[in-house]
Amino acid sequence: MREALINGSGAAPGSSIAALHFDSNSIDVGALETLGPAAKLTDADPSEIPPASGPSRENAVTISDILARRAKAGRLIAPTASYSDSDMFKGPQVGKPKSKSMNHHLSPESLSRHPCALKQAARHLKTPGIISLGGGLPCAEYFPIESITLKVPTPPHFSEAATSQSGTEVRIGKYDATDPSIQGTYDLSIALNYAQATGSAQLSRFVTEHTELVHNPPYSDWRCCLTVGSTGALEQTLRMLCDGPGRGDCLLTEEYSFATALETAGPLGIKVVGVKMDGQGLLPEAMDELLSNWNPEEREGRRKPHVLYTVPSGQNPSGTTQGLERRKQVYEVARKHDLFVIEDEPYYYLQMPLEGSKEAASGTTAAKEGEAEGKGEEETVESFISSLIPSLLSMDVDGRVLRMDSFSKVVVPGSRVGWVTASEHIIEQYIRHAEVCNQGPSGISQVILYKMLDEQWGHEGYFKWLMNLRREYTKRRDIMVTAVEKFLPKEVVSWTVPVAGMFYWLKVDHSQHPGIRAGKRILEVEEEIFNSCIARGVLVARGSWFRAEQDTEPNELFFRATFAAATAENMTEAIRRFGEAIRESFNL
Repeated sequence: MREALINGSGAAPGSSIAALHFDSNSIDVGALETLGPAAKLTDADPSEIPPASGPSRENAVTISDILARRAKAGRLIAPTASYSDSDMFKGPQVGKPKSKSMNHHLSPESLSRHPCALKQAARHLKTPGIISLGGGLPCAEYFPIESITLKVPTPPHFSEAATSQSGTEVRIGKYDATDPSIQGTYDLSIALNYAQATGSAQLSRFVTEHTELVHNPPYSDWRCCLTVGSTGALEQTLRMLCDGPGRGDCLLTEEYSFATALETAGPLGIKVVGVKMDGQGLLPEAMDELLSNWNPEEREGRRKPHVLYTVPSGQNPSGTTQGLERRKQVYEVARKHDLFVIEDEPYYYLQMPLEGSKEAASGTTAAKEGEAEGKGEEETVESFISSLIPSLLSMDVDGRVLRMDSFSKVVVPGSRVGWVTASEHIIEQYIRHAEVCNQGPSGISQVILYKMLDEQWGHEGYFKWLMNLRREYTKRRDIMVTAVEKFLPKEVVSWTVPVAGMFYWLKVDHSQHPGIRAGKRILEVEEEIFNSCIARGVLVARGSWFRAEQDTEPNELFFRATFAAATAENMTEAIRRFGEAIRESFNL
């Protein structure tokens, strides 16, 4: 059992321990039901599947709703190692169904995990007058950091120059939360100590509210859990869902996928299976055909895949973005074949307008018809949120999607802080793993992010930061658009202008290469061009590094360029050098 003092925060089912409270009334809650054994996977009956749909903005949660809820709840008091979960911070989930059980997707390893005994013992700390000699929390008096001072931008003035001139100085002291003259919410005595594997209550509240503002999952028992970034979160999630050596599990993903994801799955004994792609990324009909015709005898005895890993927005490496209809179709195929979906979205907020293009006209980009920016109107936070393509999480009526968000691409990658959102049963198992794996993200990172995002900026300020970031990356993207148009030989190189993310995916027509005609393999030609690029002083990524099925020969030739960090001059010069390497290799 746990005690949570909350007011106006909706239902609070769950289990574990807590000393967290608001200045309001207390309620007790029951324990989480025991997870059952893994069940056999079966295909869903397509006739029973209602159509998926994106979230309705008419009933959307607003920033005003969040502020009113916080005002009613009072000051958040969450001492060292306080337990918290999203149910303490969500709005009422009236009318939403509960998620369906996804226990049959869990691996034997995950099902064998149980709550950490030491962390569970902390529930007794709520007993009045108790003196604790049971925990191993160090004394904050001996933490050799008295304070941290930051200088952060003041919204909406986010440039380095503006921050230098008019930024806000933020001081984080050791005992701010207990100093009556400060009445802080989060200080160094809390952040520098051990914490729950879910992360701090303070930052958990912010990401829960943010998730509700943007995605508002259509089932009631969703939760968030802070992570050590999406790379670590993916490794934990794959171990939760897949058992390569024991069950012969496979992982579905785009035929060209995030290299680190592929390198994570391999050592776990998970066979990666690539799904065909087009200009909008993963092809749902190709995935449906692959699963419908799956034959273990033709796949080294491996059973039909039950997990999909996908990056819907600004996919790495291809830069492709799934439009709304494509996402609905992907989700329908997932329901038909009972797939669990890992939705990895580090570039979600870097969706870029592409006015006047064929892609925008067909509705495949974030520059949707009627978008405020496209009309020349001043963009608002509401119009920004509405312009984002609805996520798979927002249309997940079953609880079969685990979404991974990260501060890495939109704030600072060195924080190593992100969060996952899924049903409470899935999050509960994720927490069980985190308790013995990493014990949650860095407290210093969390308190710095909290002070900037929550206390200084608030949700509106953070959205304005994301709006600014989208504009800045759009400018960078457009510089590369100009460079590839000017310097690359269109007779052998083709591309689709990316509408999200940080990457340009360049397809090279290998069939016209003299080496191919002379009998060379595609990988040999790729290496030749790559080495020529290095000799000319430009580094681009080889497409073969991202191939999902590394044990098969490629039948296409790609290179990936990024517009994330290079200056305009260097980016342009790099593309010119790449074009030279292509021309020389093709004797153009």
